[in-house]
Order: sequence, then C-alpha cells, then structure tokens
Amino acid sequence: MQILAAVVERAGAPFTLTEVDLQAAEADEVVVQIAGAGICHTDIAVREGHLPFPLPGVLGHEGSGTVLSVGADVTTVVPGDHVAISFNSCAKCPRCASNEPAYCHQFMEYNFSGQRTDGSSGLSAGGTALGSNYFGQSSFATHAIARERNVVKLAPGVPAELAAPLGCGIQTGAGSVFNSLDVQPGSTVVIAGAGSVGLAAMLAAVVRQAEYIVVIEPLQSRRNLALDLGATHVIDPGTGDLVTQVRNIAPGGVDYALDTTAVASVAEQLAATLGVRGVLGLLGVPADPQSAFSIGLFQVPLLGLTVRGIVEGDADPQTFIPYLLDLYKAGKFPYDKLITMMPFSEINEAISAQARGDVVKVVLTP
Repeated sequence: MQILAAVVERAGAPFTLTEVDLQAAEADEVVVQIAGAGICHTDIAVREGHLPFPLPGVLGHEGSGTVLSVGADVTTVVPGDHVAISFNSCAKCPRCASNEPAYCHQFMEYNFSGQRTDGSSGLSAGGTALGSNYFGQSSFATHAIARERNVVKLAPGVPAELAAPLGCGIQTGAGSVFNSLDVQPGSTVVIAGAGSVGLAAMLAAVVRQAEYIVVIEPLQSRRNLALDLGATHVIDPGTGDLVTQVRNIAPGGVDYALDTTAVASVAEQLAATLGVRGVLGLLGVPADPQSAFSIGLFQVPLLGLTVRGIVEGDADPQTFIPYLLDLYKAGKFPYDKLITMMPFSEINEAISAQARGDVVKVVLTP
C-alpha cells in the first residue's frame, strides 16, 4: 500500500514528507495505522549521523495507533486493536529469556539495522529500498510495520495517540526510577535534565514517595513545570556550583542521581553529589559517542557507590507500559502534562520547537 512517510535523505538533512510503498505484513508482523508518534532525542541523533542507520530511511520509534492487518502467525492482537509500539528484541537470547529485552544481545540489529532479519525492507520509494524497521517500527509515517513482539495492546480508556511516548522516552525515564534505581520511599533523588525523560523520572520518584526530589534544569519554564508536578527543589545550573547547590539541600549527599543529559561534565558533578552507597544512573545519547567522564577510584569503594548504565528503563514493554497507564488512569502519573500534540505535516517545526525548549514532548498526529 502507498503511505506518507517522513524520509531523511542523508545525515543532517531535514525530514521530507514522501509517498512511499509499504509492504504487506509478514508472518510475525503487524501493520499499524499511526495515531501518534513521539519525537525523541534518539531520532535526532540518528538524523545527525551520531548513531548508525542506513539512509535514506524512515525514523520514528514512539508510535501508537490501530492495528490494520496482521501476519499469519500473529495471535495476540487483531485488526481494530489499539496498540503502543516499543523497541524490538529477539526473544531468544539469555537477556530476553530473563525478561530483560532492553539488553537483548541483538539489540542493534533488531533496532538500527534498517531492515528485517532476512535483509529485506518493508519500505521503498521509486523502487529503491529505504532504511526501515527503525526500533521495529519506523513510525514517522501514516502507517508502520511492527512485530508482534514489540506491539503492546492498550486497554480501553486511553486515547491511542497519548500512549505513543510510552514506547521509549516516558518508559525510559520512569523505568529508570522504578526498575533500574529502584528508588525507595523517604530517599533523596537528583535528576539532571527536565526534558520528557527527566520529568518522567521525576513523576516516578513522586509515585515512589521520595522525600527530596531535586531537578537540575537551565530553562525556567521547565523548572516551573517540575515544581508543579512534584519536585521539591529545582536548581538552575547557571547560578552557581552544581555540587554545592545539591549539597545545600542534602548535606550528606543524595541516595540516587540520574543523568539524562549525556554530558560528561554533568555526570561528573552528579557523581560528586552522591552520599554513602549512592547510585548514579546514566542514560541518554551523547553527541560524541566516544565521550567519557571520570569518577575517582578512591571515591567509589570508599563510599560504596554504584554506577548504573540504563537502556529503556530496564523495562519489558509488555508489562511496563500497561503499568504506567494504570498509574495514569489512577491520577498518579500525569505524563500527559508533558505532551504537546502537533500535526505530522509540521514535523520539522515540531523538532525545532522541542529543541528550543518551547515544548517538552511533541507527539505528531495525523
């Protein structure tokens, strides 16, 4: 079938709305009519050439919508079901077998290769194959091919488009607190960056009843939003030494620190805010993949610190996305306050608005 997709022709190029051909679903695949597609920093990193993906191609990895058709082997969803689409995984490796699909041994192949495992592409333009299957979906389009494994059936009561960012950004932030760091009630949490990932982490820290929730963010509007949504303290990093400002709030150091910026100097300062047995969580895509930060080898064993790398919030989307939606419906996880809906046709303008900080999280809608 012919669909409309936002194609990136080459690294650094804008998204171009293009009519492309979408193949029919293969045996384990699901064709989804897209109702919403979140814009994530990883999409921009790929567009700029910071992460590998074959171009020209179609990005987008926070899709949601209505199942249009399914392959012969699909049994968990049927046409008409509303679904969120998350990252893909192999289902066979030791990590997948342990319900840790975010650490699938073939994560890069299944999410960044730009093709099916048999080497084919589900998308083409003018007879030329496009990079597709991005995070098992390529959802910057009116329709996307996903796999049965990476679609999550939605229960009634939530608009399909609102579920879109749960597939990556919101899942990653919230999962970092719920799963990776396992933040405990009465603890102290500091979060660097109040984008959608950082604010989702903050919302999760509120659910976990952390006593002090400190958000570090240079934009006043986002600091205000953080306070409105439950942060106990906010810090403008431009007003003084970051470590001193955090230590003024938590003199003994914090229990958990989460960096969403992927800036080495920020991570180093967060490490210096940790107290005894503190945990530093690292996530995000750095502009320079070779960038590194240092933390004293004496400091780590002396204080019993843990440095934790985090992918997708250590989440299994099949169980975690429904959990987040249950919290949302109960009024405990108001992630909709982070979202601005914009038309798919305005994808480049939406990316610019998000980059400027005018909005926190854009979801593109038809």
